[in-house]
Amino acid sequence: MNEANVIKYLKNKLLFDEKAIKKLKIFSIYLLKYNKKYNLISKSTESSLWHRHILDSAQIINYLPKNELKIDDFGTGAGFPGIILSIFDQKNKFHVKLYEKSTIKRRFLSKIRDELNLKFDLQKDVYSDTIKTDIIVTRAFKKLDKIIKISREIVKKPHKLIILKGRNAQTEINNVSLTDNYSYKLLDSITDPNSKILIVDVNK
Repeated sequence: MNEANVIKYLKNKLLFDEKAIKKLKIFSIYLLKYNKKYNLISKSTESSLWHRHILDSAQIINYLPKNELKIDDFGTGAGFPGIILSIFDQKNKFHVKLYEKSTIKRRFLSKIRDELNLKFDLQKDVYSDTIKTDIIVTRAFKKLDKIIKISREIVKKPHKLIILKGRNAQTEINNVSLTDNYSYKLLDSITDPNSKILIVDVNK
């Protein structure tokens, strides 16, 4: 799906408004510019940025509750999916927090926040404190067993995990021991027939 088709999908299916689309375009320009010097995303995915990264991140919106939320993005990298959710959130219903260890990537994220007047918080380390959030999103952070370990040990209950995974999602789930207060469903990604969206509900 090319840029024009992705933008059409974002408007018609995910309800991005014109202001958000404009910010996505500016974000994409900055990202490709910075990627010439820094390794923010794989060079091989630059030509498919809108489909591979932006739309892939934006599809999470389909699974967010329709109320005010605290959303934490673990290992956001160049801002996926956290910046995409922040750009979508023109009315500031979400309290988005991005976690990224790389100093270079945090500088880029801070630059984007200033340029686009976004409201997200930016943190270095998910292990620095107890995490109080409604939803954890992650796209390329750690393997599932590590994410579940963080969920159990340092995240206040209850919460939801929305994790973008590849073709081995079911195998990863089968290899993780989930207690009774964890329930999950595995859904198809709209950007890749081999990829999945794992949604885990964590109760008290």
